[in-house]
Amino acid sequence: PFDLLFTDVVLTGGINGVELAKAARVMRPGLRILFTSGYAENAVTHNGLLDPGTELLSKPFMADALADKIRGVLRE
Repeated sequence: PFDLLFTDVVLTGGINGVELAKAARVMRPGLRILFTSGYAENAVTHNGLLDPGTELLSKPFMADALADKIRGVLRE
């Protein structure tokens, strides 16, 4: 079992991170999702890839920033 999916917004192979998250939530309702992206947060949300308020950690990030973000997402 797992409580969190951490995925990039942009993936190769025909599926993007948003589609992956939706499929995962079908199998695990209530699953927490944390996205990452090398694109600016405004570009990702304003281009319709992510809904406003979606948890996003912009690249590059340090390990402590990732750990803090994961703790925050899991506390919600």
